[in-house]
Amino acid sequence: METRRITVISAGLGVPSSSRLLADQLAAVAEHRLADAGFEVTVEIVELRDLAVDIANNFVTGYAAPRLTDVIAGVEASDGIIAVSPVFSASYSGLFKSFIDVLDPKSLEGKAVLLGATGGTDRHQMVLEYAMRPLFSYLRTRMAATAVFAGPQDWGNTDDGGSPLSSRIDRAAAEFAALLAGDQSARKSAALESLPFEQLLAGISGGR
Repeated sequence: METRRITVISAGLGVPSSSRLLADQLAAVAEHRLADAGFEVTVEIVELRDLAVDIANNFVTGYAAPRLTDVIAGVEASDGIIAVSPVFSASYSGLFKSFIDVLDPKSLEGKAVLLGATGGTDRHQMVLEYAMRPLFSYLRTRMAATAVFAGPQDWGNTDDGGSPLSSRIDRAAAEFAALLAGDQSARKSAALESLPFEQLLAGISGGR
């Protein structure tokens, strides 16, 4: 049986955290979808608030503490990432971006990614398309087409799973699982190749 490893990154600051709640729901549905498709799934949860001091020290010293080193290694070894951040000042949180910055940019290349965000008003939902998606596009990941935003009105629903939030979660997790169910050995070669500026310029000139 093939195995798929998922790392869930939650940048929520509170306890409990709406970002963590959303991340857990996305992971649960994705795991269920993959299990139904015949995969063994391992899920690792990363709470960035527990690593805040280590992340800050890494910027100052250039050295990752053992706990942060283990988390970075786990992210690099994963097949897919579920990344959820609260919204601050119309963008992802500084803690979320700081963690992404301590990673080797090439370590995320070709990985399947599912994006999520939480905020106090629906006016923040476009952070997914105007901040988070461009970031992970720059890192050359393979993103699920559907990203999920959850606002205050999405929580506390006690129905049987037919809420607008649960529907969005089901759709996004299904797309993410489909990415993970594909051939993972080809994901690196499928990513776009970075070429030196001189080579790009020469190619443009030669095509005139």
